[in-house]
This record gives sequence, C-alpha cells and structure tokens, in this order.
Amino acid sequence: MSIRIATAARRGTLTLAVVVSLAFGAVGCGGGDDDEKPKASASASEEEGSGPRAQEGDAEEPLAELKGSNGLLLQITSAERDSGGFVTVNGDLKNDGDKSVAIPSALSGNETEIIRNGRSLGGATLVDGKGKKRYYVLRDTEGRPLTTTGFSNIKAGDRLAVFMQFPAPPAGTTEVTFQLPTFASATISISG
Repeated sequence: MSIRIATAARRGTLTLAVVVSLAFGAVGCGGGDDDEKPKASASASEEEGSGPRAQEGDAEEPLAELKGSNGLLLQITSAERDSGGFVTVNGDLKNDGDKSVAIPSALSGNETEIIRNGRSLGGATLVDGKGKKRYYVLRDTEGRPLTTTGFSNIKAGDRLAVFMQFPAPPAGTTEVTFQLPTFASATISISG
C-alpha cells in the first residue's frame, strides 16, 4: 500500500512540475511582437503631446446615444467583434444634468450573482433580432461581470469611460439592439 501512495505522490509532483514549466514557457514565449507595440504607442503619444486622447474606436459620431433617467446619457462609441468570440461595447456614460447623480442600481440587472459584486453595467444585453437570441454580459469564474464596475455617482458634466463584453453573435449578424435598464434601447453595428 505504501508503494501506491509513493507512486501517486511522485505522479502528482511530476504533474505539478510539468504544469509549472508549461506556464512559464507560455509566458516566456508570448512576448514576440509585444516589444514593437509599446514603441508604436509611445511615438504616437509623443506626436499628440500630453493632451487628452480620444478613446480607441471614437468617431465623430457615436454609434448610438441612449438617454437614461436624471440626465444620464450613454454614448456608444464602438462595438467590436474579436477573434476570441466576444463583442466588446465601449462608450461614455455622461451626466448631462446640473447636479450629481447616483447611478441607478437597476443598471446592474437583477441577477443575484452580479448584484453581489457591486454596481456595474451587468444588466446590459445585446439582442439579435434575426437569430432571436439575447446575449448577456459575460462573467468571470467568480461571477463578476466583464464590464465597468465600482462606480456609485457621476458629478454634473462628468463622463465615465465604460465597456461591456458579450458573447459574439454569429459572424453574419452585424446589427444588434443594445439594451440597458433605465435607458432607451438602440440598434448598433458590430465591426470586425
């Protein structure tokens, strides 16, 4: 019986060593083109100066503007499909009112797991009218929504850059309806 335990212990130790070495190998091999990217963004920053930069994906016109309660306005600036099977929606949550506004808790949605993680935009959905399917904000393994979190109010005139990540609809679907509790809904185009 002690031989079985010793064999199992050696097998577990070997497995752990293989997993650790593969993890270090993956981290070490992943830096191929990354060295060039910071140089490109650094030179772009130098050319633009130290002024504020536009959020990536910003265009002259937002994809959609959704009006919410108490002077809140959500401007969706991009909805991009990536190769990993996700759609990331970026935008700005603005307070167009003349006083500070508490973010409505309804924006987090009504799912217990998301509410437990604090204020977020976890109640957002994408609706594929053709495919008759609704896509909810993704969550990590601990149930936290993959969206902007941790905000409670916005001062008058302020804006907050926000994002939400969803599973991607089929490749043929390029238009979806974006919905967020307490805001009007809008049709947006997915790029990529």
